[in-house]
Amino acid sequence: MIKRFAGMVLVAAAASSLMAAPAAAATTETVSAQAQLIRSKIYFGRCRDTCQIKVRITNISRRNLYNVKLNVRLKVSGRKAGTCYDYVGRIGARKVRWASCTVRTRSLSEMYNAALDGYASFRPYASTYVSYRYYR
Repeated sequence: MIKRFAGMVLVAAAASSLMAAPAAAATTETVSAQAQLIRSKIYFGRCRDTCQIKVRITNISRRNLYNVKLNVRLKVSGRKAGTCYDYVGRIGARKVRWASCTVRTRSLSEMYNAALDGYASFRPYASTYVSYRYYR
């Protein structure tokens, strides 16, 4: 029993040393599971056989963000219709930037044609992912 307990302690110690975060030597940080520094709101432009999607990105922090990128996934009536991306650039502290991209895919065009013919409904839904970097 003691050997088992000692073995578990050694395994736990080795795992914790491997999983320990490295020292903060880098000057920049990529956001993963932390408090987000931005808010975004989606606006649809013309959405027929092509969809224009506009996104207002607000920096709610006191840090300047750089290398800001936008990815948009468009679904129509629950089915994937396409994706698009846009490079936004730099957003100053407490400032707003607009980004937009246009989805032009064959599947989106086919879904719109099916909706015109009365075979399906056409309910577009967009989800966004905004990635950014900032100096500590």
